Amino acid sequence: MNPAMSVSPQQTVWRRFYQAAFFEVDANKISGRIAEAEAVLVARARELFNAPGDNIEEEQALDDAMYALHALRSSLKCRSNAKNPSQDQAA
Repeated sequence: MNPAMSVSPQQTVWRRFYQAAFFEVDANKISGRIAEAEAVLVARARELFNAPGDNIEEEQALDDAMYALHALRSSLKCRSNAKNPSQDQAA
């Protein structure tokens, strides 16, 4: 099977949002991009839940993408905390 032929337009949409979050260079926009991507991924997962047929590969790709977005968000929080130590450390 040709991988290029097996990608549906719906898969392309969520992948664009996912990639936009990871490749955003403006630090002020990253959190928003992550939130947008998560919303699109959740919407697609709901579509697949109600869709007929075997969608396991895309479902797994969605799970992996969501995990990666959570990891990105966590790393941004860690970076932010490292730049701005909490008051707990001062006490």
